[in-house]
Amino acid sequence: MKSIPQFFIDKGFKVTGVDGSKKMIELCKKRFPSEQWIVSDMREINLNQQFDVVLAWHSFFHLDQDSQRKMFKIFDAHTKLGGILVFTSGEDEGEVWSDNGGQQLYHASLSTNEYKSILKAMSFKVLVHKVHDPECGEATIWMAQKI
Repeated sequence: MKSIPQFFIDKGFKVTGVDGSKKMIELCKKRFPSEQWIVSDMREINLNQQFDVVLAWHSFFHLDQDSQRKMFKIFDAHTKLGGILVFTSGEDEGEVWSDNGGQQLYHASLSTNEYKSILKAMSFKVLVHKVHDPECGEATIWMAQKI
């Protein structure tokens, strides 16, 4: 299975990755030294740049609900007109803690209707919304285009 950065690199994209973990970014720099890697909290990022694709895969849903609502302004600021936003969410509104290899991990989600409403208000058209997508490891995925 290809990693997400490798998939995009193979398709001809330049990758800019953001993660709050210095260790994760160091690993990415070793594996993909020609790409740009930034240690930052996604809630505070401002790259003064827009991208063809903005991807928040298995990261966005670790934010509390209010932070998720605020993230859509950041997604909007970083997505080109006609560009694609992809993110994973929970399947239902709520907050849960789950075991992840012995570590308790926080997850939160807004309701499907609230995600749709926010995306519409930010001028994104939902192209795909799949709950428990078997092709994506049972993740609940959203793909929206900035219009």
